[in-house]
Amino acid sequence: MHASDEFKQLKKTYMGFVVPMTVGFMVWYLLYVLCSNYAPGLMNTKVFGNVNIALLWGLLQFITTFGIAFWYARFSAKNMDPIADALNEAYEKEANA
Repeated sequence: MHASDEFKQLKKTYMGFVVPMTVGFMVWYLLYVLCSNYAPGLMNTKVFGNVNIALLWGLLQFITTFGIAFWYARFSAKNMDPIADALNEAYEKEANA
């Protein structure tokens, strides 16, 4: 099964989504950490009231995490689940034969 074209396509599709998203999110997160440590003037900038850039950026980290999870679920359902279902059916036929 691992050598089949369908499995290779499934793995390529998965990696094509996961790797860029992981790298992008890690850069986004590490930039937040670096700015928190080395750019306190920027992070302490008040946006309104007692809300500063650091607080907004921290909240955006949560929003980004949930957004990526939602995006991945939709991407997976559309692009990967049909391939995985076909592979599963082929496997079950083979296993039960």
